[in-house]
This record gives sequence, C-alpha cells and structure tokens, in this order.
Amino acid sequence: MIRTMTTAVNTMNQLQHRLDLIGNNLANTATHGYKSSDAKFQELLFQQMNNDKADRADRRSEDGIRIGSGAMLGSIQMNWKVGSVQVTDRQLDFALTEPKQYFNLIQPTEGGEEIIYSRKGNFYVSPMDNGQNMLVNEEGLPVADSAGRPIVFSGQATNYNVHPNGLLEITQPGGNQTFELGVTVLEKPDSMVRLSATNFGLPADMAGLGLEANDLLTEMTGAARSQIGLQNRALETSNVNYEKEMTDLIATQRAYQFNARSVTLADQMLGLINGIR
Repeated sequence: MIRTMTTAVNTMNQLQHRLDLIGNNLANTATHGYKSSDAKFQELLFQQMNNDKADRADRRSEDGIRIGSGAMLGSIQMNWKVGSVQVTDRQLDFALTEPKQYFNLIQPTEGGEEIIYSRKGNFYVSPMDNGQNMLVNEEGLPVADSAGRPIVFSGQATNYNVHPNGLLEITQPGGNQTFELGVTVLEKPDSMVRLSATNFGLPADMAGLGLEANDLLTEMTGAARSQIGLQNRALETSNVNYEKEMTDLIATQRAYQFNARSVTLADQMLGLINGIR
C-alpha cells in the first residue's frame, strides 16, 4: 500500500504541472501572437519481479509482475503553428504571415540592451522628451529597425503603412519617412527561451549548449527582406486550439482524480490492517 500511495502521489505532482500548462494556454486564448505548449509524459523507473514459475510456450505476457513508480513530465513542446490573421483596421497593427519570422524588440538589461523576439505586432507611438516619437509595443519596449536601433521619428504622423518587405512608411505634413522593421527568422525555435507569453530570447548559456547566435537566428536584411510576409491593419491570433485544450483538461482531471482515489483506497486498506487484532 505504501508503494501504491507513493506511485499515485508522484503522478499527481506531475499532473498538476500539466493542469497549470493547460490553464496557461486557455488564459492566453485571446492573446495575439501567443504560441501554445503541450506536455509529454513518460514512465518513471519500474521494477520487474520474475516470480512466475510456470513455463508455458503459449505465454504472451511478460513473466512475473512489473511494478512501476508513477509517471513524470518528460518534455514541454511548443506549438509553432501560425495563428489565423484577424483584421483590425488599425494602422499600427502588423501581422507576420510567414512562419518562424519574428519582430525585433529592444529590452533593457543590467549590462545594457538585448534584442528579443515576438510575433505580437500591435505597436504604439510613445512621445519622447526631445519632441520626437518612438515606436514601441504594448509593454513599452522599443521596436527595432533592421540595424537593431529604436525606430524614432520626428513630426506629427498622419498615416502609417507597411509594405510586404517590412518597410514602414510614415506619412507626415513635411514629407515621408521610411524605416525597415527588424525581422528575424528563428531557425531553431525550440532552443529559444520563453521570456513572457509572447516574447522569446536567446538561451543564457549558449556556449555550454554548443550553440552560437548564427545557429539560431537569421537576420532578414538585404535581398532576404523580399521573403518577409507582412499584413498591415491586422494581427496574428493565438494558435491555441480551445477544443483540444478542454479535452486535455478533462482527461488530466480524471487522471488526477483516479490517482487521488488510489491514495484514499490505500489509506483505507492500511487502516484495516492496523485494526486487525
């Protein structure tokens, strides 16, 4: 009974992680540019007890008893599928239509700044103290151009338009200004680190992993910018499959209840044994 309780508790702890993951996916169903995650389970170590003396040629099962010790969360896999495009008719909403392409954002760090990556393209104009304007995302992070610099422009803009190659054209009374939006292809997205619901960054210990930035990233510059897929006045929606997440939630809850019931039954059996005089 002690082994039964240990096995059930081990599995319940891991099922709780999957419940948290599913809950996070469901909470971000309406988050633009969000990529869902899925948990994969694997069996923990088991003990094979070959205590069956019968030697039958027609036997189809393993000899003896196989005693497991529960299941564990083996891996968490990201779903990198492109979400559907939602038309918003807002000038500073941009949707990337090609997979693996991400907008470049500038995030402050203790040692300076670093480039992070996101497919969430709802941008805003933030006035600066010197009378200029900066293009930022909803978190206030500057949007980078193709050279990794913040997109800063002066004057009062009357219209924003983006071309399929990532060229942002800002219409002003005194003339137009153009900027190349920074877009990067994540060659190995599974190696990236999730910083928030929609932002990704490079792993901290790339040298220890045997990786270099060129292995993970390809900057869309020069002739490669013709491969950028952008749609103006639209946003990419979350790729969370609501029906699948609800089905997984029900299955995980039932597995959790089954293991909780196993603990209860084992406790009752121990009580009966202890009550024998």
